[in-house]
Amino acid sequence: MRKKRLTKTISRMPLHTIVILVALIWILPAMGVLVTSFRFPHDVASTGWWVMFKNPFNSAQYTLENYIAVITQCGIGRAFLNSFIITIPATVLPIIIAAFAAFAFAWMRFPGRQSLFVILVGLLVVPLQMTLIPILRVFNRLGLSGTFPGIWLAHTGYGLPLAMYLLHNSVAGLPGDLFDSAEIDGASSFYIFFRLVLPLCLPAIASLAIFQFLWIWNDLLVALVYLGGAPSVAPITVQVSSLVGSYGQAWELLTAAVFISIIPPLILFFSLQRYFVRGILAGSIKE
Repeated sequence: MRKKRLTKTISRMPLHTIVILVALIWILPAMGVLVTSFRFPHDVASTGWWVMFKNPFNSAQYTLENYIAVITQCGIGRAFLNSFIITIPATVLPIIIAAFAAFAFAWMRFPGRQSLFVILVGLLVVPLQMTLIPILRVFNRLGLSGTFPGIWLAHTGYGLPLAMYLLHNSVAGLPGDLFDSAEIDGASSFYIFFRLVLPLCLPAIASLAIFQFLWIWNDLLVALVYLGGAPSVAPITVQVSSLVGSYGQAWELLTAAVFISIIPPLILFFSLQRYFVRGILAGSIKE
C-alpha cells in the first residue's frame, strides 16, 4: 500500500512542479505590485521591490501615504465607487435575462425555437469592436451616452449570448422527469423556474457571475467609448489609465491604484470558488 502511494506521488511530481512554476509566474508580478505600493517614492526610484525581503519586518520602509494619495487626490475613490455602480447591475441584468431565456429555449416548445437560439448564440462570433460606433450613435440620439443606464444596457447586450449559451447547457442537463412531475402536481412555469431550475443551476449561475463581474470590472474599451473620461462616471480602469499619463513615473501611486482595483475580483472569486468548477462542468455530463 505504501509502495503504491509512493509510486503515485513520484509519478505526479512533474505535474506538481509545473503547477508550482506556473503559480509562481502569476504570483510574482502581483507580489511586486503589492510591495511597491507600500514603498516610499525615493526607495522605488533607487532599488527594486525585492530588497524589502532582506528585512521584511522593518516598518520604517512601509507607508500608507500612496493609498491615501490615490484615493483622495487622484480620483480613485470615486472611480472605485463608479465601478461598483456599473458592474453590479451589468452583472445581474444579463444573468436574470439569460436564466429566463435558457429555461424557455431548453424546456418550452414554440415555433422557431432552435433557429432563434442558434442566431442568438451566433452573436458570439460578432466582434465587439464592430458594434461600438453604431450603438454609440444610437446612444447619442437617445441621450444614453455618458450615463450609467447606457453602460448597463451595453454590457447586458454584450454579455447575453455567452450567458444564454452557458445557462442553456446547464438547464438542458436537468432531468425531464423532474419537470413532468412538477407539471402533474399542478406547478406553473414560474414556480418550476424559481423553485427548481434556479436552485439546481446555482453553481452555473455563480460561475457565470464570476466571469461577467471580472469582464465588466476589468473592461476599459466599452467604458471609455460609452462613458468617456468624465470623472463623475469613469470606472477605475479608465481612471487608472489616465494616471499612467499623469503619473507615469510615480510607480508607487500607480501600483497602489492597481492593487485597489484587483481587491474586489479577488474577494468575489475566493468567496464563490466552491461553485466555480461545479459551474463549469454543469451540463457537460448526465448521470
